[in-house]
Parts: sequence; C-alpha cells; structure tokens
Amino acid sequence: METSARPAPWKIVLAFAIIYFVWGSTFLSIRVGVREVPPLLLAGIRFFVAGLLLYGWMRLKGVANPSRREWPAIVLQGTLIFLIDYGCLFWAEQRVPSGIAAVVLSTIAVFIALLDITILRAQRLTARLGFALLVGVGGVAVLMNRSFSLGEAPVDHAGTIALLVAAFSWSVATILTRRLTLPASKPMSAATQMLAGGVQLLAVAGVKGEFTGFHVQAVSWEAWFALLYLIVAGSIVGFTAYIWLLHYESPTKVGTYAYVNPVVAVLVGHFAGGESIGLRTVFGTILVLVSVITISTTPARSQTARQVAGPLASAEAD
Repeated sequence: METSARPAPWKIVLAFAIIYFVWGSTFLSIRVGVREVPPLLLAGIRFFVAGLLLYGWMRLKGVANPSRREWPAIVLQGTLIFLIDYGCLFWAEQRVPSGIAAVVLSTIAVFIALLDITILRAQRLTARLGFALLVGVGGVAVLMNRSFSLGEAPVDHAGTIALLVAAFSWSVATILTRRLTLPASKPMSAATQMLAGGVQLLAVAGVKGEFTGFHVQAVSWEAWFALLYLIVAGSIVGFTAYIWLLHYESPTKVGTYAYVNPVVAVLVGHFAGGESIGLRTVFGTILVLVSVITISTTPARSQTARQVAGPLASAEAD
C-alpha cells in the first residue's frame, strides 16, 4: 500500500463516497433499465461497452494485451462474475425490489466463508463464525418467508433464488481469483473480464430471443440514462475510485463498502424508486448485515473470507 504523497483528505472522502453511494445506487438503475430492456441484453451492453472503453484506455497507456495463458482464466471469471452473477442479478430485478436484491447479494460473504471452511479448509468453524452464518441464513429466510410478512408483500422466490445463485457464483470466482493466472495489470484484467462477460451475455441474450421484438426507439430516456449511469458511474468511475483507494487505504477499510452498499440500495430504492421499507425488510436487512460484518471482522488464517464482493471488487480489483 502506497504511503508517500498521500492525497488531500477531501479526495479520499470523495472516493469513499463514490464506492459507497454510486455502487449502492446502481441496484435501482438496474431495476429501472430492466423494465424496458431485456435483462441479459441490458447487462451485456453495460459490460461490453464498459470493458471496451477500459480496455482502450489501458492500451493507450501502453499496457500489454493478456497472454494466451491468461485468456482461459479471463473467460472463466467473465462467465462466473458477469454471465452468471450479473445475469442472475439483472434477471432477478424484474421480480425483486432493488434494495432487497442488494441485501440478498451481500450474502456473498456467507458463501465465501462456507467455501473457506468446507472446501479450502483455510478457516475453522468457530462459534463466532457459526453464529454469523446462521444469522445470515436467517436474514434471507425472513425475506423469503411468505408467512412472516409483517405487513409486507411477499418477496418473489424465483428472484431470490436467482440472487443466491449469483452470490454463490461470485463467491466461487473470488476464491478462484487468487489461484488463476490473470493479467498483472488489474485494470486490464478487469477490462478483459468485462469484455468476455459482456460478449457471453449478449450471446445468451440472442439465444434466448431477447433481440427479437426489441425496438431501440421504444426505450425511454429514463432507461437509457440508467444504462449510461451503470456504464460510466457504476463500472468506470466506481472502479477507478476503488482501485485508487487501495493505493492509500487498507483493504479492510476500503471493503467497508460491502456493509454500506445494501443500506444505500434500500434507501435509494425507497426514496427514489418508491420501494416499500417495512418491518420485514428492516429485520432481514439487519440480520444479513450483522452476519456480513461479523464474518468480515473475524480473525482468520485465510484472508479470502474478507474479500467481500461488491459491484466490481472481485473481478476488477483482485
């Protein structure tokens, strides 16, 4: 971590504000976009364009192309993170409020801890971790349980399951990141993974027939603005702020976005998107966040469990 020539405090604050609030607000932008644009097509456009722009920027700076040995890992990560994770997220947001989607997706920390304990054997199942895992599962169960509504409309089960698949896929990608041969340049690695994922998303969108009957001229300015926001603010500006912060702050401190993003998403969804916040949403969110914070602050032999993923972390920072 770079310690010399530390930037002005306001720049640090601004960068944190970007990864806290911009990333947290992207969940509502996704929900706005998928109302009018098929989900896989929307996701494919977002990551293909963002990846292409970032790739071009890296090449202009003289960063070398990935080697033949690195491309298989790039494609694999593009599949796990962008095709499966984001594909499921975009699809689920047709059915699940954006704030709830952000809360369920934060269970990435729970899945990473489980993989760390059961597969990698890099972490022991302590009472603290066991408590955190149970609380996280309980939080999701509260959000999904139709009989425990507390006055709120039931959360769509298919959408919630898709979000859990997304969280698991990202968790696997996070574990694999430290074991795959990826480009040394993190921005180039991010760009090529986004490109690979974007191409796959567009291909699957074509196979599913999402291009059929889709008319560009019928899409409102609101949906186009949501897509532009996702590309520029969410993928490019947010990622740049994240990478820049890692040069001046500890990964643990930068990783606090994982606690803040779901709260921001719930609030933005409520005040800007008209999504309801009832007792069940509050209770389920608190349980999931307690789980995430407990897991992320538990001392461990392996640091993997604290690589909690957010909109770009695993694919574009590790």
